[in-house]
Amino acid sequence: MPRKTFPYLKKKAHWIKGMKKAEKKALLSGKRILPRGITGRESLATVLDNAFLAYNGRKLGEACKLYTQKMLTDDVTVVMSLTGALTPAGLGCSCLIPLIRAGFVDWIVSTGANLYHDLHFAFNCPLHAGHHETDDDKLHRNDVVRIYDVFLGYTDCLLKTDRILQNIVDAPEFQKEMSTTEFHWLLGKYAAEWERKSGLRNVSVLAAAYRADVPVFTSSPGDSTIGMNIAMLEIVGHKLRFNPSLDVNESTSIVLDAKRTGRTGVFVVGGGSPKNFVLQTEPHIQEILGIEEVGHDFFIQVTDARPDTGGLSGATPSEAVSWGKINPDQLPDAVVAYMDATVALPLITHYALSRAKKRPLKRLYRRREAMLEHLESEFRKALGEE
Repeated sequence: MPRKTFPYLKKKAHWIKGMKKAEKKALLSGKRILPRGITGRESLATVLDNAFLAYNGRKLGEACKLYTQKMLTDDVTVVMSLTGALTPAGLGCSCLIPLIRAGFVDWIVSTGANLYHDLHFAFNCPLHAGHHETDDDKLHRNDVVRIYDVFLGYTDCLLKTDRILQNIVDAPEFQKEMSTTEFHWLLGKYAAEWERKSGLRNVSVLAAAYRADVPVFTSSPGDSTIGMNIAMLEIVGHKLRFNPSLDVNESTSIVLDAKRTGRTGVFVVGGGSPKNFVLQTEPHIQEILGIEEVGHDFFIQVTDARPDTGGLSGATPSEAVSWGKINPDQLPDAVVAYMDATVALPLITHYALSRAKKRPLKRLYRRREAMLEHLESEFRKALGEE
């Protein structure tokens, strides 16, 4: 008995036949999904290459490859922005410091909270694993503070950190107006000394950034316990003042200088104000200063924020193109992985350190004045003054 062919199947077969062979071949040109079974003997990087093949696992794998194969070439200047409670979770020690030491992060924009909690490690004030369902009234009565499932002592960690920080900022070198980069570089010098005195090494991001001359910005310096301590000191007559305009121009000068000699890469962990502060460097160059530029070249973001709420944290790379923040010609070199940074960042760090060679440190902090002079020169040219 002949097999019956239904009319809709005939129509579908005709449509498939009519497709251009080359077009179909292009559509099916992606890597075949046929991974080998995991044996337990593979390296983590091999697993990321061969088993993370779809959905956000694939996006994570793409981020690993983009970071390692393109962003970590010698001509790319890489900025990392940090939001969320990363340093209390130990990600400063496990991920950020190894990346700084390897030359894989050239400058940083962070929330002040991450840098405040980083000081606990420098000052040898311990944080402990706890449980997120512990009764918070019980914690409060026992002088314990909770960051989800991270526990720290109120007196022997928070207040101790505050006292040490206040004594540090009391030094004469802090009694002036400055950018947050200068403040964090000076604070990093003391953090490095505290590491040494405590018998610790490579536990503080600020200390590592100081040793590597990596500029560290905070986009909202008053929005952290560091800011609160400085506000208290101002009441008693201290002269430290942050100048946000210096921060805007210094960060922009780093990007302009990098784009005139090479390319720029943005690695966003989380979102929020640090993400915007990093990306606004290009509108500042193009829109405000009138200097010809085309946007950042590479973009990676790890986030749990949705794009459809309109918030900057979830804004996509393609949306950033409309603002001039990202080079539209480089848009394929932009990856967003929607996942928890405490999962993604250790995996990306391991992949990068296992697959990429260490880069010479750019030591951008030492070049602050020269880069600012270059920015001013290009601005004056744009105004027609030179």
